[in-house]
Amino acid sequence: MQRTGVLSGTGRQGAVSISVAARPLGVAPISRPKMMRCKAIASAGAGMLGLRCGAPGPALLRTFSRNRGSVAMSAAAVQDAPTTRVELPKNFEATTSEPRLYKWWEDRGYFKPNPAATGEPFVISMPPPNVTGRLHMGHAMFVTLQDVMIRYARMRGKNTLWLPGTDHAGIATQSVVEKMLAKDEGVSRLALGREAFTQRVWEWKAQYGGFITEQLRRLGASCDWTRERFTLDEGLSNAVAEAFVRLHDEGLIYRGSYMVNWSPSLLTAVSDLEVEYSEEQGSLFYFKYPVADMDGEFLPVATTRPETILGDTAVAVHPEDERYKKYIGKECVVPCSGGRRIPIIADEYVDREFGTGALKITPGHDINDYEIGKRRGLPTINIMNKDATLNAAAGRYSGMERFAARKALWADMEAEGLVIKKEPHTSRVPRSQRSGEIIEPLVSEQWFVRMAPLAAPALEAVQQGNIRLIPDRFEKIYNNWLENIKDWCISRQLWWGHRIPAYYVVLEDEGAGQGGNPGMPSEDMSRWVVGRSEEEARARAAEKYPGRPFRLVQDDDVLDTWFSSGLFPFSVFRWPEQNEDLAAFYPGALLETGHDILFFWVARMVMMGIQLTGQVPFKQVYLHAMVRDAHGRKMSKSLGNVIDPLHVIEGISLEGLHETLLGGNLEGKEVERAKAGQKADFPEGIEECGTDALRFALVAYTTQARDINLDIKRVVAYRHWCNKLWNAIRFAMMNLPADFVPASDEEIDASLPSFPLPSQWILSRLNGAVAAVVKALEEYDFATATQRLYAFWQYDLCDVFIELMKPVMARDETEPGAAAAKASTRNTLWVCLETGLRLLHPFMPFVTEELWQRLPKRAGGPSVPSIMLADYPSPSAARDNSQLEKDFDFATTVITRTRKLRSDYGLVKQKPHLYVACTDEGKHQVLTALSSEVATLTTSSEVSVLPPGTSAPSGCSVGIVDDSTTLHMLLKGILDPALEIQKLQKKVAEVEGRIDGMKRKMALPTYDKTPDNVKADDKERMSKAEAELSAAHAAIADFQKLLQ
Repeated sequence: MQRTGVLSGTGRQGAVSISVAARPLGVAPISRPKMMRCKAIASAGAGMLGLRCGAPGPALLRTFSRNRGSVAMSAAAVQDAPTTRVELPKNFEATTSEPRLYKWWEDRGYFKPNPAATGEPFVISMPPPNVTGRLHMGHAMFVTLQDVMIRYARMRGKNTLWLPGTDHAGIATQSVVEKMLAKDEGVSRLALGREAFTQRVWEWKAQYGGFITEQLRRLGASCDWTRERFTLDEGLSNAVAEAFVRLHDEGLIYRGSYMVNWSPSLLTAVSDLEVEYSEEQGSLFYFKYPVADMDGEFLPVATTRPETILGDTAVAVHPEDERYKKYIGKECVVPCSGGRRIPIIADEYVDREFGTGALKITPGHDINDYEIGKRRGLPTINIMNKDATLNAAAGRYSGMERFAARKALWADMEAEGLVIKKEPHTSRVPRSQRSGEIIEPLVSEQWFVRMAPLAAPALEAVQQGNIRLIPDRFEKIYNNWLENIKDWCISRQLWWGHRIPAYYVVLEDEGAGQGGNPGMPSEDMSRWVVGRSEEEARARAAEKYPGRPFRLVQDDDVLDTWFSSGLFPFSVFRWPEQNEDLAAFYPGALLETGHDILFFWVARMVMMGIQLTGQVPFKQVYLHAMVRDAHGRKMSKSLGNVIDPLHVIEGISLEGLHETLLGGNLEGKEVERAKAGQKADFPEGIEECGTDALRFALVAYTTQARDINLDIKRVVAYRHWCNKLWNAIRFAMMNLPADFVPASDEEIDASLPSFPLPSQWILSRLNGAVAAVVKALEEYDFATATQRLYAFWQYDLCDVFIELMKPVMARDETEPGAAAAKASTRNTLWVCLETGLRLLHPFMPFVTEELWQRLPKRAGGPSVPSIMLADYPSPSAARDNSQLEKDFDFATTVITRTRKLRSDYGLVKQKPHLYVACTDEGKHQVLTALSSEVATLTTSSEVSVLPPGTSAPSGCSVGIVDDSTTLHMLLKGILDPALEIQKLQKKVAEVEGRIDGMKRKMALPTYDKTPDNVKADDKERMSKAEAELSAAHAAIADFQKLLQ
């Protein structure tokens, strides 16, 4: 029974309808059906392109806008696409093919879990990127790796689910919208008020928040978009409230005072992750701390922040420091404080060999001093307002900005004779990742999570093997952090985020101010109640204060973004609701992310998962390396080296790159610096590479190192390789006639011993590649997987087998054995292409789908509409032929030496006769059996393996392969030795002239003053010239032998 697919494409110039006769399924046709080869119908002026027939999927209509214009594409469904044969275009058009294929996959629902899958569930929760921005190459790395894993698992028959999502990114999003409002409307969030400002953020998210998901699609992410989550979605918000209340009820969340990282411009505490330390040049200020009641005596102290002297509450010395023992127990007078006294204490924390050996203690403005202060019972003085101006505790410096106060205080101390010296000093300065300002350590009333009880089971989970960290070297880092963990500040002074479900109880029968004010020094921390809703909080307050009238004031703060992110693996399944999805897909199989957020996200997910669900959230954690630029520098907008993956996929001009720097937060000088960086790295812009090339390059870079130096030129190289692969397959498929029906695996295995040796060899090589790639993927050794894939396609299939099949396919079918050899070669070629494409698919999903759809299908085989749903290859012991591979390895050695010999004599198209003398019987037999293959791959007219005791004819050049094998290439009649000698003698004269010139230059008396780098270059040029001269003399000697 014949089936017919109909393709119609409509453009502005009219419409076309093409019928494509598909071969019958189940058996090979008796006669070759008429196949109409249909090419793309394009209207260049209209910018419309009708797709080739054979494109998979339902009717499509989509317009893709790009920076160089737009292309509209349409195609009718060919339901039998896997069996439709069409001509391949000359190149893989990534820009049009990739979006079309992705839409087809998504429309068909191929990314969703398959309940009928027999394998175990394989679930990955995507690390939700911030909704504020665009993906960079670090994101492209995790998207690619996760998609490789999910496609591999799907093809292995597992019930796969990759959950996509985006993070509300509290600080980043609020900051972006605040700046936009200030710039465009001249209005602040305070002027708008909380409700109106929050509504504006939601509007901004609706307008810009979807861009990142489109980027994920362009990268080929096969995640289930029907389950996409946003961390402020209702279901996830309910989970956040549930988690907060549960942890609070269990005594794991508490209200307290502690030192936090304070951002004065953002007016909020920020997490450790949002603080970046940089080595910066500053000053170290040495001054005299006067000892009270001891005229003229002082302790020499040094600080990098003189303004904090006003908040000092002690000076510490080592108890065994002989210089200062007599002062222990006495007091110092704080400079410029009006005579405030503080104790001199002995503490072993002080390093007597560092600095002056006397340490000022400022518990209100230094984390280490804060810990000392708590241990020693010292008071904590806060001298700074939230905006980094000094408060009333700073005395006459009150109201001054912190750095202005520093200058003023130092000048006053100098006037009072308290200054010893000021010297340059490099220190680690904490800066806000968001605003760039210097972070101020401040003691503040915040909400904290008590981490020690949560850390213990998280440690045990890894130690007992319930969670495996890959690479395992991160276990030590993970353990060290959890063993020394500090309580986690989870409140943020923002409006965008999950508002903390805590309420301050104001008793209405009390006097004004009697109950304190939340967030102020008068706050009564016992007044807080929590609830999943205000109604629940009200009920709890009524129970706590029975019979007393009250009102509730909800905390203005929101939760740290990492709090909601820590719940992501189970909140996405509507936890705490018990449902089928939660039961089926939690815990997940794997988490893949960068090692830089091992503490901030991974460890917190483990702790939250165990505490709230009783299970680890995932079984394995793969930590990929950080992506840096080609020079090893961190990606930074100010350096101009942040690369949008779409710019690599679609290409972008240098001018286009420059435009990406405008409209952001960079200042004028930074923009110019970034432009210079872009021009240096991408003087011609970035060439269009396509998604497949970018993905393969990223995975190929993946090693278990901490950093990856990404060179875009390598991505471009893989783009060229992708086209080379396409054209090689395009050529190979010309040898599969329209009526070709591939043999079954059973038929191939049964007749394999009768196949030509190249066919047996390539199937063994393919089998080895399959085994190696599967093993590498199971071990998350992605770099090895790409190396084996590249080696098979490039070196085994394209460079060797396709070349060796040409003389087989050129044989006359009437020749004995020719028809059988052709049939087995075609079947071998089909197996290599079909299996190789499935093997490559997780890495290069688009080009493999496009090619796989065009391959003929086996009769009676399973109807699989897409390569992504096909089985991943498995190795077959029946196809292993290690001995034949060893034989080919030796033949390859002979081929390589022969090619070198050809190169030495400048042979290009000439086909000399090659004689091989071999005294080793085993090698002799191998070369005899593979002589025609050696001839093909060395462009020899014939290869003769000389019988023992037989000499090669005269007029041969000689090449040594090993101690038992010698090559004799017959050049008589191919080259004129006398003419070649004349050419070489001219070359010798020219090279000798260069060498003499360099020797004269080096002999000059002034040469000693030549810079070392110039001398090194001269030495290298001399070495190359001498090697060139030696090679020319050797070639003359060889040609002279041919004249004898």
